[in-house]
Amino acid sequence: MTTERRYDIDWLRVVAIGLLLIYHIAIIFQPWAMLIGFIKSDESLEGLWKPMTMLNVWRIPLLFYVSGMGLYFAMRKRNWRQLILERTKRILLPYLFGIVAITTMHMFIFQLYYNMPLGYFPHQGHLWFLGNIFLYVLILLPFFYYLKKDGNGKIKRMLSSLMGHPGGPLLISLFFVLEVVLVKPQLFALYAQTWHGFFNGLLAFLFGYLFVYSGNIFWQTVLKWRWLYIGLAAVLFGIRYFIYATEAPGYLTAMESNCWIFGVFGLGYKYLNRPSKTLSYLSQAAYPVYIIHMFALYAGALLILPLEIPTLLKFIAIVAFTGVGCFIVYEFVLRRIVFLRPFFGLKWTYKKN
Repeated sequence: MTTERRYDIDWLRVVAIGLLLIYHIAIIFQPWAMLIGFIKSDESLEGLWKPMTMLNVWRIPLLFYVSGMGLYFAMRKRNWRQLILERTKRILLPYLFGIVAITTMHMFIFQLYYNMPLGYFPHQGHLWFLGNIFLYVLILLPFFYYLKKDGNGKIKRMLSSLMGHPGGPLLISLFFVLEVVLVKPQLFALYAQTWHGFFNGLLAFLFGYLFVYSGNIFWQTVLKWRWLYIGLAAVLFGIRYFIYATEAPGYLTAMESNCWIFGVFGLGYKYLNRPSKTLSYLSQAAYPVYIIHMFALYAGALLILPLEIPTLLKFIAIVAFTGVGCFIVYEFVLRRIVFLRPFFGLKWTYKKN
């Protein structure tokens, strides 16, 4: 089995979390923000949504792919009991804690901003992603341990052969096409707490694992053909944007989503697969930052939106406030207070550098 550390996968997780922060902040400046529970700016920046329409069809599936890859590496030295215990500590505990203690805080800020009656409202919020991941682990673990036991068996040989051709990853996309044909999502990018989001994530998680399991051949393919995948994705995005006003038929969007992701995997494998101190820090911070970012974002909106400054400066200020706020909370609170660490997906011990 693959044993080397894959720094590009760590980097892609960090980048995806960073893009998530910017994406969520951009929602504040859209006229429909309140419809999905976000604080809404009185002044819109609808131009921000143009690049977001390209991003929103692959940012969440990418995280599910990377999570499946992460499970492959987590399984190398653990039996199934050890793995379930480790995933319970790292995913289920922060998920349950977040529902009762984290998402309630940004809902409190939402109520405060709109002068609503203040109330305690436990809910999944953005942490739905963690609930899905934990279920995927339980559902797929028997199959994954069968593959691990099978070693270089027939399934691995078949996958390796398939992934050796540029059309191999594209063929995988047909499963995602089938998902949207059967589920018929209202919007492709509506992942949170929907059956489409659940099954799309399940497929991405499964194939993320299988891509690493198939061996280095997958990475050589996406490295060699990365510009083909990106080119196909750009063409499909152009069709979606100019012909369908960003909401193309699901089968086209599913293909576009995966083409972007395969291109990103190829770029990451070429340019990001190397260690650095920055990566070591950010890879540890990414998970806690994901958990707390909505609280920092809503706090920034509460303080900055009422200011008499240009709307674009408000967007920039909220980005800066969210980034700095997440850093301060992570570095000086979550990282250092030992009893808080497990509730945010960190190891239960803290060692000073």
